[in-house]
Order: sequence, then C-alpha cells, then structure tokens
Amino acid sequence: MNAVEEFNAYRSKMNERLMVADNLVLKRLFNLDTNTYEDGALPAVTKEMLGLVASMVLRCDDCIKYHLGKCYELGVNTPQMYEIFAVANIVGGTIVIPHTRRAAEYWDVLTS
Repeated sequence: MNAVEEFNAYRSKMNERLMVADNLVLKRLFNLDTNTYEDGALPAVTKEMLGLVASMVLRCDDCIKYHLGKCYELGVNTPQMYEIFAVANIVGGTIVIPHTRRAAEYWDVLTS
C-alpha cells in the first residue's frame, strides 16, 4: 500500500468511527465541510486550492494531504501546485517550509 492509499484508508476508517458515535455536531460539521467545497460561485478546484493554502498556513499535515489529493483529482498540475505552495509560504512565512517539503513529497507520490 502506498502513502496515498494508506492515508485514504486511515482517513475513511476513522471518519466512519467518528460517525458511529452518532454525534449531531460532528455530523453537521462533516456535512458543512463537504458542502463548502462543492461548486458554487467559485469552482470546487479553486476552493480546494484555497483549502490547501489555509491548511499549509495552519500547518495541518492531514489537511494538506487531503487537499493535495482533491487538487490532483480536480486536475491541478505541478506548475500550478508550486504556485499554490509559493502563496502558502508568502502568507504563512518560513515556518511553512517543512510542510511544503512534505507536501511536495506527497504531490510526487500522487503524480507518479
């Protein structure tokens, strides 16, 4: 199992575990998150790029991997991805560099 399959399998397993708890607030949060990234006034791909930048600035590696995967699925190419990385580093500062390294590594797995 490669890094992408491992991440997706763990995420799915644990999301299911959270949903089994049948907590209304968690269910609403997950629903809101899903609906936020659907096409609207902004296309889904733009929203995923925004989510990726925010995740990088907030330094959430799981969120970064998730948004990288969605960006890949939605057709973002490597030059575009490196511009996204640049924006995240300008906004977040040099503390984002380690997360950019891991993001680039994960992007390479997605695109190989």
